[in-house]
Amino acid sequence: MSKTRIVFVHGMDGYGVAAWPAQHLLAGNYDCLFLKRTGFDAVVPPVASDFEADATIVIDALGEGGHLVAHDQGAIAAMMAAVERPDLVTSLVLVEPALLSLTAELPATLAYREHIEPLFARSSELSDAAFSAEFRRLTASMAGPSRPGYNSGPAGMTLHAPAESSSRIAARIHLQAPQWKAPLHIVPGVPTLVLTGGWEPLYEEIAEYLTTTGAVHRMAPGGHRPHDGPQGAELIADFIAAQEAAGRP
Repeated sequence: MSKTRIVFVHGMDGYGVAAWPAQHLLAGNYDCLFLKRTGFDAVVPPVASDFEADATIVIDALGEGGHLVAHDQGAIAAMMAAVERPDLVTSLVLVEPALLSLTAELPATLAYREHIEPLFARSSELSDAAFSAEFRRLTASMAGPSRPGYNSGPAGMTLHAPAESSSRIAARIHLQAPQWKAPLHIVPGVPTLVLTGGWEPLYEEIAEYLTTTGAVHRMAPGGHRPHDGPQGAELIADFIAAQEAAGRP
């Protein structure tokens, strides 16, 4: 009997298998695929983020169906894929999801957008290094605690292996699309867990909004990466196991 598939969709802090250090053990029981979104590669130069292309990557990775686990900006692609093909998504786990277009009128989201939108408005005038430096400065208040073994990055990011040059990381940051421009809709009828670190009002606001649509919200320590710690990793594993036990098609 073939293993159930789990597709992992990374955020801005690393990509592929390196972005999910605590989820490797799941590969013993599941067919785990660790994706690279558009513009994330150790060799090919960074390119502009593309919400639709990322959603297509996720749908293709799901194959005949499975569970979706996504972090930060990766939650945008995961939700878009689930809206387009809910028949393929057994369950959805969203870790600190950057789904700002869903909560555009709520206070923490409005405050974040007012804080950082002027930078995106000046994007074409700035070099990669200048944009990245200003992005880091503006999001310094959102920097979660660094985890051992990783390099600190902007906006609560921890930059995971493989190691990349500062110029390459700066180019990728500069090419990102504003999260509030993502064309998002609520996922119909898919069991959803939202995992947050309980440290940043923006992500808690998004999580609470998602609970009004039927999602379950849980918190675990770990700042912007609660899935790296044992409590967060266990919450994810238990949620997926519960969906399997419930016999979701």
